[in-house]
Amino acid sequence: MMRFKVIAFDCDGVMFDTQKANKSYYNDILAFFGRPPMTDEQFRYAQMQTVDKSLEMLFPDKTDYIQAQKYRKVNGYGPYIKHMQMEPDLIAVLEYLRPGCKTAVATNRTDTMKSVLRIHEIESYFDKVVTALDVANPKPAPDVLLLLLDHFGIFSSEMLYIGDSPVDAAAARASGVPFAAYGDAKLDADYHIRRLMAVKTIVNGETP
Repeated sequence: MMRFKVIAFDCDGVMFDTQKANKSYYNDILAFFGRPPMTDEQFRYAQMQTVDKSLEMLFPDKTDYIQAQKYRKVNGYGPYIKHMQMEPDLIAVLEYLRPGCKTAVATNRTDTMKSVLRIHEIESYFDKVVTALDVANPKPAPDVLLLLLDHFGIFSSEMLYIGDSPVDAAAARASGVPFAAYGDAKLDADYHIRRLMAVKTIVNGETP
């Protein structure tokens, strides 16, 4: 029997390496408005936040922000999804976990998550997908994880959340959900893993 009833994954930086895709996406928006590419600090912020918050940061003037939103909604994220690189262990781990436990996505992505799963043909691997559009407050608030707990009717101790950023760690802490930090040994976490395959060890009650 597996240690947890539900395993939830963040998307960017966990399920997929999205640095190339996201950097191209935001830099193309900036270029359209005659602005320079993102700084490293701006990109780190954008990797953790919703697209709305990222555009607020990049376009602090309200009028500019509105124009940037109009542009991105017309042009969409679709052309950039092909640049997202699936983590090598993802499908193997998902197949191992199911049907022993439920699997879910908890992400600050908004209207792009459904297309990401469809284009990469992994929709069927997840029992529930929660995005920032489904809750009042995105991460670092715990709302996405609390919604999953409510959906599956489980206690916080029965779900494991895998993330890679401070906002993931904060959301897990605020919800009481055990947290596995992927690729960042400095994050406050119950587990630290360097490969998704280590999740198999965790759910079997062993130390990764």
